Amino acid sequence: MSAKDKVHSDPGEKRQIEIERLEKDVEDLKRLAGTEAADAELERVRQQVAELRREFYAHLGPWQRAQIARHQQRPYLLDFAQYLFTDFMELHGDRSFGDDKAIIAGLAKFHGRPVAVVGHQKGRDTKQRVIRNFGQPKPEGYRKALRVMQLAAKFSRPVLTFIDTPGAYPGIDAEERGQGEAIARNLREMARLPVPVIVTVTGEGGSGGALAVAVGDRVNILENSFYSVISPEGCAAIMWRDAAKAEAAAEAMKITAKDLKDFGIVDEIVCEPEGGAHSDHEAAARFLGDVLDRQLAELSLERTQDLIKARYEKFRKMGQFFDV
Repeated sequence: MSAKDKVHSDPGEKRQIEIERLEKDVEDLKRLAGTEAADAELERVRQQVAELRREFYAHLGPWQRAQIARHQQRPYLLDFAQYLFTDFMELHGDRSFGDDKAIIAGLAKFHGRPVAVVGHQKGRDTKQRVIRNFGQPKPEGYRKALRVMQLAAKFSRPVLTFIDTPGAYPGIDAEERGQGEAIARNLREMARLPVPVIVTVTGEGGSGGALAVAVGDRVNILENSFYSVISPEGCAAIMWRDAAKAEAAAEAMKITAKDLKDFGIVDEIVCEPEGGAHSDHEAAARFLGDVLDRQLAELSLERTQDLIKARYEKFRKMGQFFDV
């Protein structure tokens, strides 16, 4: 069977192709709209597209959701920032080595309340991706993030973090500058920040690269995002010596939002607009904003010592341990 045959033998791919064909029909009918018959046909096709899209996204498997999480039109931190925050001021540099553009960190106002904002930023075209290092931070990125979070703690500002990275940068230069130490320090310091910390996985949450800015009082995940210790391709390459088995690996790894919620890794699943967050950035930001607003109001009522203790216990309870 050829690669083309394989694609068209997949029911999900067939449905996606059918949706794309109908969307093209909608665009063609828009040009003919104006007559009663054309308007009626346009509305009929629109409803058909909407129903197919709802059905398609309701039955996605883990691997398909992973592909949506990586969609190049998925909203990144700077996309969310323009809808969620006002007076956003980005801060640069770790005061030690340099400025890592894979991490965005700064101060802003969320519904009028001062907050600190930290998160990963990918790029959409080749030039942006190179500048942002494909969303893979180096040690200076994590140190910049920690510097801003500690600044937020000093002035009693809650911290909101946004996770979307395939993982920490694995290059030699990152290791030479202390990649592991930078991640470990962030884990320790975030665990004892004396302000509310709310984490949201907006795309892919890859390993320690994600966890380094993901220790919080509330951990949210957008419904088509995933969070894992390794990518499906990496797992398949290790387990089966074949990265092509990534779909089977994604199924076995339980990386979807629902699985993570069931395991207690995340606290809340944030709905995405119909067709995924990449189809409507403003609606995705609105859904997320409602969740952040509610959680921030709840956490702001907690005493500092209770906040830190609950955060520590939250992460200590994760996983299964056996005494031997």
